[in-house]
Amino acid sequence: MKRFLKLTIAYDGTDYVGWQVQPNGVSVQQRLEEAWLSATGEQLRITASGRTDSGVHARGQVCSLATESQLSNRDLVRALNALSPEDIAVLQVEDAAAGFHAIRDATEKTYGYQIQYGYILDPLRRRECWFVTKTLDVDAMRKAARFLIGQHDFTSFQSVGAERLSAIRNVTRLDIESRDDSMRPELTIWIAADGFLYNMVRRIVGTLVRVGRGTEKPEWVQWVLDKKDGSLSGQTAPAHGLFLDHVQYCDSRNEASDAAAEPIE
Repeated sequence: MKRFLKLTIAYDGTDYVGWQVQPNGVSVQQRLEEAWLSATGEQLRITASGRTDSGVHARGQVCSLATESQLSNRDLVRALNALSPEDIAVLQVEDAAAGFHAIRDATEKTYGYQIQYGYILDPLRRRECWFVTKTLDVDAMRKAARFLIGQHDFTSFQSVGAERLSAIRNVTRLDIESRDDSMRPELTIWIAADGFLYNMVRRIVGTLVRVGRGTEKPEWVQWVLDKKDGSLSGQTAPAHGLFLDHVQYCDSRNEASDAAAEPIE
C-alpha cells in the first residue's frame, strides 16, 4: 500500500550543482535518490520544497515522496544516513497526509545568509560565510531592510533566467543578527516569505551590503524596489553564505507546523 512521507534533510552544498538532478554534475537529489534505491529497491523521484542552487546549504530542506516500502520511519533514517555521503543527513522521516507535496503545501520559507566582515577571514568559516573586506554599518543595513518587509513587487531583486508570472511576494521577516568580535565580526541576515524569486535572497543581501559599505543610503533600497528593474540592485551575493533554515506547513486542521529545515534560490 502506498504511503506518503515527509523527509527533513540537511546538507553542505559546497560540492554539489544544487538540489536538482542535472547533467553537468552531481546533485543532492541524485545522491538522496540513490540512497533510497539502495535502501528500499524503489527508483523514484524525491521532491524538495525548493531547488537550491549550486553551493547553497540547507539546515532543514523538506522533501516529499510516495512509497510502497514497509520499512519503518526510524529504519529509513538509519538506512538513508548510512548510504548517503557525509555532507547529507536525513534528520527525520515522518508520515504525511495523502497527496502531501513539499512545494505546493509550503506556506512560508525562511533563509539565513551568513557574512563575516573586516580584515581577517576565519578559515574555518570560509565555506559558509561571505567574507566582506570592509567594516559594515549594521544599523544602516537594518534601516534599509525595513523597506522590503511586507507585500511588494520584487522584480528589482530577481535574476534573469526564471521569471515568474508574478513578482509579488510577501516578506514577513527581514532582520539582521550580529555577533560582536573585534577580530572577526559576523552577521546573519534572516528573511522569511511566502515565496521567493530566482536569486531573490542573494540579491537582497548584496543590496544591503552595498548600504552597509556606505556606498548608498538606506532610502536607496526603496528607490530600487519602486523602479522594478533588476539592473539597479546590488550584486548577487555568493551562494556559499546562504542556507535554507526551515519551511512552514499547515496540517489537515489548518494549524501551522514547522519543519526544521526555500522556492527557487
